[in-house]
Amino acid sequence: MDEFDLIHSITPHSHYHPSVDVGIGDDGAVYTASPHMQQIVCLDTMVENVHFKLEYSSPHDIGYKALAVNISDVAAMGGIPKFYLVSLAVPSCWQKADVQAMYEGMAELAKLYQMDLIGGDTVSASGQAVITVTVIGEVEKDCACLRSSARPGDVVFVTGDIGSSAAGLSLLLGETLPSAFHTTDYFIRKHKRPVPRVQVGRFCSQLQRAALNDISDGLASELHEIAGASSVTIEIEEQLLPVHPDLPEANSEWKKWVLFGGEDFELVGTVSQQEWISLLDYCTQSGIPIAKIGAVSERKEACVLLTANDQRQIVLEKKGYNHFK
Repeated sequence: MDEFDLIHSITPHSHYHPSVDVGIGDDGAVYTASPHMQQIVCLDTMVENVHFKLEYSSPHDIGYKALAVNISDVAAMGGIPKFYLVSLAVPSCWQKADVQAMYEGMAELAKLYQMDLIGGDTVSASGQAVITVTVIGEVEKDCACLRSSARPGDVVFVTGDIGSSAAGLSLLLGETLPSAFHTTDYFIRKHKRPVPRVQVGRFCSQLQRAALNDISDGLASELHEIAGASSVTIEIEEQLLPVHPDLPEANSEWKKWVLFGGEDFELVGTVSQQEWISLLDYCTQSGIPIAKIGAVSERKEACVLLTANDQRQIVLEKKGYNHFK
């Protein structure tokens, strides 16, 4: 493929935001930042055979997810996603149509959130495909939902259901048989095409105080990050964890999917008991699944505790996906 023909084919011809002064076509993009807002910058890299495999993910799916995981980070800050940039290392086995399909996957999601593609880089690679996406968002000044905002007495909550993405990956890898589930499409879609919870993040940013994290590396890992940043203990209850009813029947290791599987890209967080009522009411009216899973307590050492169904209290380790372990 020709680099410049490729760039021309993926260059947008219009922008959602009039604040874009110079888009793709110069040495750098130029946009005017909104007054009274703080900028949010998120970046994630996906590597072939580490984060995705071409055997079970189309280029369109790969592009969609590459953007989705970054939008999810903006959602966890309570922000509005606005712009994105893409750096792509393309192996020789990819065709121009594959690259275009990947960008179309991103464009599908970008249209939903009115995001503009404003730059990036495309190079050839001798080995695997590598995709790095940078997303720029914004949030009202001093309204970002920081991990350090949890306080004793807060409600701990999570959106959607958890463990479903890990179940989908297990299906795709052939580790779990399709016959173990009543339906497999739901779990595979949860893994390939996660839905960032921007609405919930935006609502939380307008509360007096909220701590948020998106579930990329597993529920236990994300809760540990909040507990550590806030110097609190987080106590959750197994019976309150929202899981798809197929999971307990499908695999005896289903709790590992729920606690440590990751890539659900749901939001987990804490709010005061009073504001939990407002958040629950908002999500109920908006048709967004949300569940209280525990509470924040004050302890000498920051940690995460799980009360099992047999009432045993277990210290949850900070386990989950780790690139270097």
